[in-house]
Amino acid sequence: MLTIKTTNHQYDILIEKGALRNIGDWLNELWSPQKVAIISDTRVAKLYGDQVVTKLNEAGFEVSLMIVPEGEGSKSLTQAATLYEQLAKESFTRSDGIVALGGGVIGDLAGFVSSTYMRGIHFVQVPTSLLAQVDSSIGGKTGVNTATAKNLVGTFYQPDGVLIDPDVLTTLEPRRIREGIAEIVKSAAIADATFWEELASYQDEFDLVAHAESVIIQALKVKQKVVEEDEFDNGSRLILNFGHTIGHAIEKSAGYGVVSHGEAVAIGMALISQAAVKQKTMPENTDKKIIEMLKKFHLPISKDGLELENETLLKAVSNDKKTRGKQLKIILLETIGTAKIVTMDTSKFRDYLGMKEEK
Repeated sequence: MLTIKTTNHQYDILIEKGALRNIGDWLNELWSPQKVAIISDTRVAKLYGDQVVTKLNEAGFEVSLMIVPEGEGSKSLTQAATLYEQLAKESFTRSDGIVALGGGVIGDLAGFVSSTYMRGIHFVQVPTSLLAQVDSSIGGKTGVNTATAKNLVGTFYQPDGVLIDPDVLTTLEPRRIREGIAEIVKSAAIADATFWEELASYQDEFDLVAHAESVIIQALKVKQKVVEEDEFDNGSRLILNFGHTIGHAIEKSAGYGVVSHGEAVAIGMALISQAAVKQKTMPENTDKKIIEMLKKFHLPISKDGLELENETLLKAVSNDKKTRGKQLKIILLETIGTAKIVTMDTSKFRDYLGMKEEK
C-alpha cells in the first residue's frame, strides 16, 4: 500500500494480486452506497466488466457499465460528450461516482469526465494495463487528445483511490506489456539508479513481469515522490516527461494508435539521449545504456519505417504542453538515476536534434 499526499488531497494505492476480486469491499471503504458508472473499453469490459459489475452490485452500489471503443481514438472530446449524456440520462449527481476500468486511455478519459461532469464527481482508478499501473493511474492528470496535439485538453483531478491487481497483466499481449516497460525504464532512468540495476538484471519482458509486484511498487514510488513535490506540473514533476516531447510528437504525427504511447516514449528517450550526448549535454555513453535497456525489452529505438517527416514532427513538438511561449523544456539525464530540466528556444530544437531541413 502506498499513500499519495498532495496539498489538498490524500489517497491510497492498493497493489495486491487478486485485488480485483475484492473491489466491492475496497470501494465500500471509500464511498457510501451510490450510483457508480464503470467506464471501460470493449476489450477490458469483455474480460472484467461483468465481474466488476457483480462485485459492486453485491456491495450495495447501483451500477452502470459504460463502454467505449478500444484505442487512443476514444480519448476525445466527442467521446467525453457522449459519456456526459449517458451520465445525465441516468441522473448521475455530484454524490455519485465513476470507476475507470482499463488502461491509460480509459483512465485519462474517465478522469476528465469525472472532473468536468457537474464540476466534479467521485472518481477511482482501476488500471488494467502495465503502463497505467506504473504511470498514468496516479498523479491526477486527466485529458483528451485533439487534432493538434496529445493531451491538449485536460485537468488535474486526483482520484479517491487506486486499485492495482498485477494478475490482470496475464491477459495483456506482449506489445502492451512492452509499452508499460518503457515508462518503467523512464522512471528508473530519471530517479532511481538502484532500480535501474534491477531492471538490468532481468533477461527480457517476461522475466520482468514475473516480478511485476515489486517493479510496479518501485516505479510508483518514483512518481509518488515527484507528484507530492509538484502536483500541478510546474517544476520538478516535468522530469517525468523524459522522452515524451519527441514521443508525443511521434504519436500524434503517426496517427493515434499506430505507435503506442510506450513505443513512442521509447523512441523519444533514445533520440533525445543520442542528441544530448552528441551535444555534450548528457554524459558520454548514457545514450548507449538507454538504448541497450530498451532493446533488451524489445522496444523501438528509432522512427525508421514510420515515414514521418522532420517538419511534421517539429510542428507537433511546438504544440507540446511543456512549451512556454517560444521556450521548450526538455528533460535530460545528469547520470542514470538523476534528471534535469533544460530550457531551450523552440527554434534551436531542430539543430539540437540534428534534423536537417527538408526541401
